[in-house]
Amino acid sequence: MRKIELKIAGHSDEDTHLANLSWIDSTNEPLAMLGRLYPAGSRGLPHSHAKTQIWCARRGVVLVSTAHGRWMIPPGHGLLIPAGLEHFSEMISDVEMHSIYVERSVIDNDRPKVLEVTPLAGSLMDELLLAEQNPPSPRRKRLLMDLLLDEIEQLPERPLGLPFPAHARLAVLCRRFLKMPAANTGIDDWARELGMSRRSFTRLFRAETGVSFVTWRQQACIFASLPRLAEGETVTNVALDAGYENISAFTTMFRRMLGHSPSLYLKGRAD
Repeated sequence: MRKIELKIAGHSDEDTHLANLSWIDSTNEPLAMLGRLYPAGSRGLPHSHAKTQIWCARRGVVLVSTAHGRWMIPPGHGLLIPAGLEHFSEMISDVEMHSIYVERSVIDNDRPKVLEVTPLAGSLMDELLLAEQNPPSPRRKRLLMDLLLDEIEQLPERPLGLPFPAHARLAVLCRRFLKMPAANTGIDDWARELGMSRRSFTRLFRAETGVSFVTWRQQACIFASLPRLAEGETVTNVALDAGYENISAFTTMFRRMLGHSPSLYLKGRAD
């Protein structure tokens, strides 16, 4: 019979962080959860877990870095981090996170991947965290846990893992772009700021991110739009602010990345 262990941590210092890591790896249960709040700008220490982790951003945006790359995780999504993979996180804004730790015998993966946290999965996480303060019956707790484990295995993968450069000056430009995305930003503009030729810049950008500048720019524009759309801003305003000449072009790119138009995607998040 599976059981679940839960802890809730608020704004924490490094001692609390290390204590949480010790608890996560020492518990013998197949599934554990942490609910935490992080202020904007906070950074975690590089670390790894003996268990598979699903790092879920309930609110806010977080940058998670591993040896495999860097991923920007928006609200309503999570990053599956394989057991044993060293990683650290940086909060781009105030962040509320739910982090799930599962024995690799239950969920295993050989690479990080971004998952859409369905409304059902999010509700189950909320319910299980509340159960720490107001314990339900053992039967209900077990059913909630089993349903969450089953739902995790069904979570759809989304192409929202935005590759992020390690190159310091290029990373500054990428962070600035995410704060003020512009679909018409050109390669020559960035190359000029870095004092490089166009050819040197494109070579550097692909080496650092694994994708072309144009592909990254398109992904970043959609990525940066998600928090604003989730907060209720109109598709028109978000699309125009991102530099798209019309809503149709924005919607086409959004559908290509997420499989739905912005309105249908947000409707699914709200259901």
